Amino acid sequence: MRKEAYLFRPLADSAVQCQVCEHFCAIKPGEAGRCGVRRNIDGTLYLVVYGEAIAIHVDPIEKKPLFHFLPRGEILSIGTYGCNFRCPFCQNWQMSQVRDFDDQRDYLGRRATPELLVDTCVRERIPMIAYTYNEPTVFFEYTYDTAKLAHERGIKNVYVSNGYMSRAMLEMLEPYLDGINVDLKAFTEEFYRTQCQARLEPVKRNIAYIARETDIWIEITTLLIPGLNDSTEELQAMARWLAEVDPEMPWHVTAFHPDYQMLDRPSTSQAALTRAYEIGKEAGLRYVYVGNVLDADRESTYCPNCGKKLIQRYWYNVQETWRERGRCDRCGYAIAGVWA
Repeated sequence: MRKEAYLFRPLADSAVQCQVCEHFCAIKPGEAGRCGVRRNIDGTLYLVVYGEAIAIHVDPIEKKPLFHFLPRGEILSIGTYGCNFRCPFCQNWQMSQVRDFDDQRDYLGRRATPELLVDTCVRERIPMIAYTYNEPTVFFEYTYDTAKLAHERGIKNVYVSNGYMSRAMLEMLEPYLDGINVDLKAFTEEFYRTQCQARLEPVKRNIAYIARETDIWIEITTLLIPGLNDSTEELQAMARWLAEVDPEMPWHVTAFHPDYQMLDRPSTSQAALTRAYEIGKEAGLRYVYVGNVLDADRESTYCPNCGKKLIQRYWYNVQETWRERGRCDRCGYAIAGVWA
């Protein structure tokens, strides 16, 4: 399905400028932006995967990962094709890196309108929808319409994003977005330029804006790639900056495994993950988690004031040990998050 884009402006000679992400692509008639799914058709910008879900699954909220957002809850997760990054280590590349849609028309997945998605949640009593798997910014109109309708029905909305959306797009979505996990891929412009074909600063700006100026709950994920973004100096700089933005913003440091075009690097070691965990704690972050490996101690939630374990996690086996969600029952410390 096609849907006329909500954020674009006309240029000369029937070209248009997409304004949904920080690339601000100038797109000639018949061509697409970097994401592949926002196309200029006769001088009008369209999203060409509207209502077409490549993946629809019911996941645990912890898989996003969101650890301080309605733990143990189910979330309807949807994704399409396309991405505004070109990461050679992408672990969902079969969806995100598809660009030639003229040859893919028979493979655009199942028809899943916003109404169908929300009705499914209501019928199955699923309290949340996640826009995930590929970058949800690039299918903004689909997510916006679904999120707005879900909001009206009391269903929460979550983005799993690289954080490269424009401010206009973020402000438009903000009233209907309840949570977001932003993938902070590294902390150098060189990494973003060479590995993602993007820039770091817009991601930092959006993280700070969401954390400080909105009611959207935010958590951060960093995939540790050996030799590329895992130096002690870079992780210390990243952790210090995150702590300056908001020390109660959870940071997930997760294990890389060789995939897509990056097959020449080893998987992240347990030692490297433990080091990153300790760096985050030393920087003043109150909630740091290790992911993509079995590490029950470092994926559980502890009270930052007295150290009591409040949520025990072992993969997706989650047990809450507190008497009242959001508050340590030993010392009364308020645990940041969305608990109801």
